[in-house]
Amino acid sequence: MDTTTRDPNEFAQELFDGLPRRYDALAEVLSFGQNGRWRNEMVRHVEDGRPSSILDVATGTAGVALELVGRTPARVTGLDLTHPMLRRGQERVERAGATDRVQLVVGQAERLPFPDATFDALTFTYLLRYVADPAATLRELARVVKPGGSIASLEFAVPGNPFWRAWWWVYTRLVLPVAGYVTGGREWYDVGRFLGPNISAHYRRYPVSWTVQAWQEAGLADVTARSMSLGGGLVMWARKPDR
Repeated sequence: MDTTTRDPNEFAQELFDGLPRRYDALAEVLSFGQNGRWRNEMVRHVEDGRPSSILDVATGTAGVALELVGRTPARVTGLDLTHPMLRRGQERVERAGATDRVQLVVGQAERLPFPDATFDALTFTYLLRYVADPAATLRELARVVKPGGSIASLEFAVPGNPFWRAWWWVYTRLVLPVAGYVTGGREWYDVGRFLGPNISAHYRRYPVSWTVQAWQEAGLADVTARSMSLGGGLVMWARKPDR
């Protein structure tokens, strides 16, 4: 899939529009069963402050939003670009009996429909590969967090160790497309085929060191990046300094 001349938001909508019904189970396949573990680590870095309001960006089918509800006292707003994902997310929220604490809205991470300093905390998952300007997006995310609040994120990554990177290449280029097709049909074959090259290209352009600096330049402090699962995942967290 050539995305070099495509609007990233439009491409993300097309990629994920047909996937919501089996998204959560298949996300585990695409992450080699590590998605839940990575998500748990991300949430850990926003729950300690006992936030009363959290924005979950790229909420998808509301998996992170529901985990936040289970682990914090917060009211959670989940934002996503893709209508079918949010419809699936709303079904999950209703089944969980969490409609009084979770609100799902359509929107873009680059232009959040909220005033400055609205939320006590913010999470985002698998986002920066689908925006045209990651640095500007990080500034926009930081804008809506209150001083003293926390931000945490989860993303796929490329292992730094050459041995594990070679196996990661085999898994993402060969296993993922087949596993996606067997478990989710043609749409997930396309995702599996796209994912590895897309991750590699992203980190060639925006290595982890660049991303850490971009968080700092967005006005965030104590920026920390943790490599997960031999480098296949990346969890980052920071806080917005008090004024």
